[in-house]
Amino acid sequence: MKLDHVAIWAVDIELMRTFYEKYFDARSNLKYENERKRFTSYFLTFPGGGRLELMHRPDIQRIPDSQSSREFIGYAHLGVELGSRAAVDVLTKRLQGDGFPLLDGPRRTGDGYYESMVADPEGNRIVIAE
Repeated sequence: MKLDHVAIWAVDIELMRTFYEKYFDARSNLKYENERKRFTSYFLTFPGGGRLELMHRPDIQRIPDSQSSREFIGYAHLGVELGSRAAVDVLTKRLQGDGFPLLDGPRRTGDGYYESMVADPEGNRIVIAE
């Protein structure tokens, strides 16, 4: 058995698709649209494997008062592995320089990981690890 994908409800799937393509080298399929359900989605495939589904439906709303600095029960973050400490530092600085919030790190965690945590355009947490 293997994990196929993780899905995120998004307010602006075009913005989110562009973000993951630009910073994480994800490749998108063509947009799926179901007019009856008012549902659209993209599947993004990452270079080393794994997929992220970005979904939108106008009746799905944000959690009230949600901020990327707050934690909630449920999925906590998306984790990506870059292969080196230098790559973590470069991508973290690039994202921060482009205005995306740095939530933590880069740092060595107590369990030995070198990582940083950033937020995507809609506040979803991404852990960037070596």
